[in-house]
Amino acid sequence: MKLLLSGRALTASAVAVATLVTGGSAAGAATAPTRPAAAAAPDIPIANVKAHLSQLQSIATANGGNRAHGRAGYQASLTYVKAKLDAAGFTTRVQQFTASGRTGYNLIADWPGGDTQQVVMSGSHLDSVTSGPGINDNGSGSSAVLETALAVARSGYQPTKHLRFAWWGAEELGLVGSRYYVNSLSSADRAKISGYLNFDMIGSPNPGYFVYDDDPTIEKTFKDYFAGLGVSTEIETEGDGRSDHAPFKNAGVPVGGLFSGADYRKTSAQAAKWGGTVGQPFDRCYHSSCDTTANINDTALDRNSDAIAYAVWALSQ
Repeated sequence: MKLLLSGRALTASAVAVATLVTGGSAAGAATAPTRPAAAAAPDIPIANVKAHLSQLQSIATANGGNRAHGRAGYQASLTYVKAKLDAAGFTTRVQQFTASGRTGYNLIADWPGGDTQQVVMSGSHLDSVTSGPGINDNGSGSSAVLETALAVARSGYQPTKHLRFAWWGAEELGLVGSRYYVNSLSSADRAKISGYLNFDMIGSPNPGYFVYDDDPTIEKTFKDYFAGLGVSTEIETEGDGRSDHAPFKNAGVPVGGLFSGADYRKTSAQAAKWGGTVGQPFDRCYHSSCDTTANINDTALDRNSDAIAYAVWALSQ
């Protein structure tokens, strides 16, 4: 997540979530046609998500300690993610741009099938800052989105809507990659995106459970998931306008997402709800060299990863 606040606020339209329709019959009446039951979202194995984090850590360690824009660690991270998606049957493409005199890359992956006039898109930034490996920020979001995409492939999921996943470059330089992608779309193609879900820092070691409040239907989808776990949530304010949902929102695309906190400090009320340490940052290693695989809360990572899958399935049926 980048440091600079933009403070933009636009009104987002609601995303329609498909509801189950089952036909009923009465004595002597014709039986109404029924639709197949909605597919349930799978549990996302945290061991798989953490395996991706370990790979990103190894990549950073082998490439100067970071995975930053224009550096070898970023290119190796993108190669790793792309190979997993290609092997799983996604259609991938790499989008190239320039920022701060260095070449940057976005990775876009489409799951074949579904109505391409209604696209449910999930994304996360793949780059780190230069000062560290960026495992929570944002290996956590990148790995959970990757594992959700792989779960789509493993299950052979065939949603009504079209699924697209993205890993953005140069977020830490000011949302450069995601803005480039949004600006490259025609207005017709932007209108096809029924919702963009953003995941930036979802495994903070002193975590909170924050839900974006930009689009009411997407917001409710995430809140419903956490309510089912008995986990209270709060509206996300610390990262408002600071991550890759902002260019989509500014272009009129409905957006939502999850966040577990950065350098804001946990209050006593938040600690009472979520546990953790009062007065300490949600992530004491934010943008630091200690943002390693040791800087992850497994419970937060597990819950948020499952919430991603829940939303992807719910919003695409």
